[in-house]
Amino acid sequence: MSSSPVRPSRLPRDERRKQLLDAALHVFVEHGFHATSMDDIAVAASVSKPVLYQHFPGKHELFLDLMDTQINLLESSVSAALESTTDNRDRVLATVRAYFQFVDSPDRAYRLLFDSGLNNDPTVAARMEGLDHRFATGIAAIISADTTLAPAESLLLGHGLAGLMRASARHWAGQAGEPSRPDLETAADLASRLAWRGISRFPKER
Repeated sequence: MSSSPVRPSRLPRDERRKQLLDAALHVFVEHGFHATSMDDIAVAASVSKPVLYQHFPGKHELFLDLMDTQINLLESSVSAALESTTDNRDRVLATVRAYFQFVDSPDRAYRLLFDSGLNNDPTVAARMEGLDHRFATGIAAIISADTTLAPAESLLLGHGLAGLMRASARHWAGQAGEPSRPDLETAADLASRLAWRGISRFPKER
């Protein structure tokens, strides 16, 4: 008499959620938000659609969950770089390098932030504007403390430096696979030198 086959145990909720997020990340990165369906994500995760909907009410909510994770990763990395030294030239290089390292991740998850195709989505736009403003505020606090500039003036420069990092890192990431692309250290050094030559011109507080 043969025994009944043993059914595989169900994953704990947290593990299942992580599995779904990992699968969704891969699909969103490869195909973008608009070309991805919940069916695609369910197939990639090897689950049924009802299982997927048990964890996420829809594609938009799933995307925002992934986006928040990447925002937290980038913000933590850049904040740590800003606080890593009191030497401002080294601090600029460390911060720019952290941004480049984020976009150099093999999973290309940076595309959820910079190439999502959801620039006009109010929820996505608000998250990105908040991220940019927090970066700028952190940079401005250092500028304001070290120079004779007023807080509002420092914040303007903070936004300029944050924009420089974002634009240069995004451009560099888009060159992946091109033989002429500089390596990460060279690219980060170039961008940081540009930033430093600009910000170092402002007078130190006496």
